[in-house]
Amino acid sequence: MLIVPEREIADLMTREAAFDAVEGVFAAMASKDAYNFPVIREAIGHEDALYGFKGGFDKAGMTLGLKAGGYWPNNLEKHGHINHQSTIFLFDPDTGMVSAMVGGNLLTALRTAAASSVSIKHLARKDAKVMGMVGAGHQATFQLRAALEQRQFEKVIGWNYHPEMLPNIEKIANEAGLPFEAVELEGMREADVVISITSTFAPTIMADHIAPGTHIACMGTDTKGKQEVEAALLARATVFTDEVAQSVSIGEAQHAVAQGLIKESDVHQLGAVINGTDKGRASDDEITLFDGTGVGLQDLAVAASVVELAVQKGVAIDVDF
Repeated sequence: MLIVPEREIADLMTREAAFDAVEGVFAAMASKDAYNFPVIREAIGHEDALYGFKGGFDKAGMTLGLKAGGYWPNNLEKHGHINHQSTIFLFDPDTGMVSAMVGGNLLTALRTAAASSVSIKHLARKDAKVMGMVGAGHQATFQLRAALEQRQFEKVIGWNYHPEMLPNIEKIANEAGLPFEAVELEGMREADVVISITSTFAPTIMADHIAPGTHIACMGTDTKGKQEVEAALLARATVFTDEVAQSVSIGEAQHAVAQGLIKESDVHQLGAVINGTDKGRASDDEITLFDGTGVGLQDLAVAASVVELAVQKGVAIDVDF
């Protein structure tokens, strides 16, 4: 079994490699060459933690495995560790034997950012100029870096529940040579692309906050009850997702479906747009919404890529297991 420790990931996995891995696995899912297993996610009754498993099998890439981990909200304050903790396990599809154990913390951040970035590539207007961010935490910085690579943006605007955190994303904008402006939520109507990356159980973004022609990527809803945007926005938008079953059960679409505003059949796979079997955006006035729920196959794809790189660079630890 090969081990790739968390400490090695930053020197191995690039945003470009994460993008390619996620785009490829979305396409494989849409062509039914890959599928995710049902998600297990539980409150364990200790340290307010959520813990669970995501996994799947990509027959096209011959990748089988799971990610184990979750969210420990007291980690940073009590122990100095980041709150999200995860480890990815890969198995040989031919034998079932474990083949690799990979640190999953940075990979989770990179693959989540890659997913929204893939959605921008395939769904945002080509002439998008203003990038909007709702959320300014640790993950938001990964999201913004990846997003800015997809269009010739001229400005970044941002809003956060805690305005004192906005310098996190202002720094990323400035590094890219772009001006940054803090706005109220109503100011998001100026944005051509919006990424929402919050962890809320009540909508932050209302339908009126999003202008016609905008592409919005909702990246924070991955649990039953969570909600970042008003359900009415999904009724106004053309909705795309990583996996339809997750979108309508634990993703942003759960609320719109429950309220009868949209049906499961109204939710499209982003992978079908990548494959060319779904036209994607139909007009410059259309609102497109990507419901990024986070699928296990994303984690397996980036983990398999990083194992290959670790072997090439001689940093993978080989153990007899």
